[in-house]
Amino acid sequence: MQTNIKNYLAVTTTIASSGQPAVNEFEQIAEQGYQVIINLAMPDSSSAIADEGHIVTGLGMSYVHIPIPFDEPKQTHLIQFFNVMAGLSDRKIWVHCALNYRASAFLYLYLLIVKRQSKQQASAALLPSWKPNTVWADFMQQSETGLCKNL
Repeated sequence: MQTNIKNYLAVTTTIASSGQPAVNEFEQIAEQGYQVIINLAMPDSSSAIADEGHIVTGLGMSYVHIPIPFDEPKQTHLIQFFNVMAGLSDRKIWVHCALNYRASAFLYLYLLIVKRQSKQQASAALLPSWKPNTVWADFMQQSETGLCKNL
């Protein structure tokens, strides 16, 4: 897909991620055959679009919002994300947050833990320019070790 959407990343043939798309970019996403938008950004994010759900559903796509505080991601958020992804596994999905940090981390963990990909394969979901801070590095490590054993 040719796009200027902030921090766009083609994760798989049916999953993409990005930072916050602009209002007109949701139309491009729909035209590319994406059926679901999952928003992991907080509703008070500086780039948030107040009526994003309305815009997305108006274009014929489904909309799921799982607000994840950037400074406090929790395992419950990740499990909710895994459950949503499992329920939509037959659909073409676009996951975004403000800058594609949360989205790429959650997709990496999804591919690693749920889809049982190797770390090398799953790392294709990580935005190359992002260097996780301590909060996210710890969260990802704890998720890898804790959830891998429980799923």
